[in-house]
Amino acid sequence: MRKTLTFCLLALFGTLPPSSQAAGKVVTQSQPDVSLRNEAENAIGKGLTWLANKQQPGGYWAQTEHPALTAMILTAFQGDPSNFYKRKYEQNIKLGYDYLQSNVKPDGSIYVKDLKNYNTALSMMAFLVANNTAYEPILKNGRKFLISQQDDFGDKGMGDHPLDGGMGYSGSYKNSDINNTTLALEALHYTRYLKSDVANDPETKDLNWKAAAQFISRTQNLQGTNDQPFASNDPDNKGGFVYFPENSMAGQTTLPDGKVVYRSYGSASYNGLLSLTYAQVDVKDPRVKAVLDWLNRNYSLEENPGMGQAGLFYYYHMMAKGLSLAGVDTLTLKDGKKLKWRPALAKRLLDLQASDGSWVNQQNGRFWERDPHLVTAHAILTLEILYRGL
Repeated sequence: MRKTLTFCLLALFGTLPPSSQAAGKVVTQSQPDVSLRNEAENAIGKGLTWLANKQQPGGYWAQTEHPALTAMILTAFQGDPSNFYKRKYEQNIKLGYDYLQSNVKPDGSIYVKDLKNYNTALSMMAFLVANNTAYEPILKNGRKFLISQQDDFGDKGMGDHPLDGGMGYSGSYKNSDINNTTLALEALHYTRYLKSDVANDPETKDLNWKAAAQFISRTQNLQGTNDQPFASNDPDNKGGFVYFPENSMAGQTTLPDGKVVYRSYGSASYNGLLSLTYAQVDVKDPRVKAVLDWLNRNYSLEENPGMGQAGLFYYYHMMAKGLSLAGVDTLTLKDGKKLKWRPALAKRLLDLQASDGSWVNQQNGRFWERDPHLVTAHAILTLEILYRGL
């Protein structure tokens, strides 16, 4: 079981492409970019040092109401490629985990105020990367909770409503969405080594993966696999993803034939790619091929395509995660040029780091990206994935 967990951790931090994950083998990497790796490692260290100095006495970072922020930072510390800062700030990390544990609820959820699913999924990932058997009961109960949160809005069985099969923030936030669905599927995917233990509990059901895959399909602009009326195969949107089947944060557009469609956008499309991967959809599936085509055509480091500067660092993080897990090394841009995306993204993040080691979205504060704790965590997690792939 511990060997299985170690393998999951390698995949999570961007070491293994999906083909090697499936085969259970580590593939030989190409010649590393030593100079850029050294720069990335230095930037990671500066960022972790900045974060260590910003920890609150209660062990949390930024907001005590949202354990997810602390969880992301703990995950960043655990991914330190040098292990130097992980050792140096061992006490900070311990205090952070003590805080997270204090927010574990009897039903398996991990939260303080609201956004149960969001906080639980990200907290589970932090407990997972600690690689500590003492946290396995928390992970098992967290699995039960997340599975119980899969939405079923209709009355004729899961799948009869457009939002069935996905997950949302929970509480007063009723809509399933591709972001929270991705987070939940990620936590379930990487804790699957515990699945047999949970499955033996007669009170616990497994996730309805078929319904989850249907929800994911219903957020993709792809006629033929999406049964929703908004789905479009027009060149600007085909293959990309929206927020949920009844909304796109990028708005909508009217095609020449009068059809109104929801616009695809970058971060949602990387979430779609990740969700398809976590749901074990084959890389040859038309849904995977279509989203990769959209992402190639709409590649940008200047903006979150379709969203401008909103959610830019989240977009970078999902890009690194999604393309790494899909085994993509080179993008073919809309002008036909080939691009090694890892060095380009790494250099972009190096340019955006402040002199004190932090990152923040200077242009747009949506999705909490005015908070340097959150944005610095996104940037470090992205660089840690890139470091291992360069």
